[in-house]
Amino acid sequence: MGEASVKTLETRTDLSSPPVTEVEARPGGQRTLVSRLRAPRRPRIWFEVLLIAVSYWTYSLIRNAVPEQKAVALANADWLWGVERSLGIAVEQSVNHAVDSVTWLIVGMNYYYATLHFVVTIGVLVWIYRFHPGRYAATRLVLFATTGVALVGYYLYPLAPPRLMNGQQFIDTVLKHHTWGSMASGNLKQMSNQYAAMPSMHIGWSLWCGLTIFAVASAPWARILGLLYPTATLVVIVATANHFWLDAVGGMLCLAFGFAVSRAWFGSLPHRLPRHPEPAGPHPATELLNRFRR
Repeated sequence: MGEASVKTLETRTDLSSPPVTEVEARPGGQRTLVSRLRAPRRPRIWFEVLLIAVSYWTYSLIRNAVPEQKAVALANADWLWGVERSLGIAVEQSVNHAVDSVTWLIVGMNYYYATLHFVVTIGVLVWIYRFHPGRYAATRLVLFATTGVALVGYYLYPLAPPRLMNGQQFIDTVLKHHTWGSMASGNLKQMSNQYAAMPSMHIGWSLWCGLTIFAVASAPWARILGLLYPTATLVVIVATANHFWLDAVGGMLCLAFGFAVSRAWFGSLPHRLPRHPEPAGPHPATELLNRFRR
């Protein structure tokens, strides 16, 4: 009888007083906060819109604040062009002139370069947010880390695009065909750093879109389109003389860094996380906002 009472008491004690974990026992709750931040959770639309808006504004501000070192950027372009020649891949000028000879094609590529870079990227973010919320934070982190490390490249290695090189006879297709929308040429060129060609974020972002679609989409046609998108973007950035082939390689390396950061933070690649997150309580950002309201 006594033993039964002791066992019952122990059982009730275990149920009413769960053991304190090492994370909860740490002073200040730092590990608890980090664990909660790393846990996949359903994103909040107001937070995401604010975060993306502030992040893009910051990215544009920093990118355009990098000194436009014209002489250095042109010298780097000449060196890079020489490297491509030695490797036998310096075909950008041939592609630029060949595509420019077909007016409807190059005009379409000009608009492609000016618009889809943003439209498709935002569209993929919205798609992941809506249908794969458990993977959204990790996918978004890949994009943010990719873009962040690209800023370091713009600062350390100013590079003129082919269309601005001296004596190489590249065609600035935006100026020639008077198309609108590109901040890299024409009337809007003063609003954008002309010598931030390395790495190419047109490739970094389009490859992020393509790999995300390929890894997550279930329809075969969607996965194929996902892979075709960065391929088409590569042709466009070369045909419009906005980038060298090696700028694209720089964009790929930045994307690899972005995936590594996301993998280290969340402990898994984005597509391997659960599609729908388990309930994890209020987001730490929401709690912080509520504290300020009080």
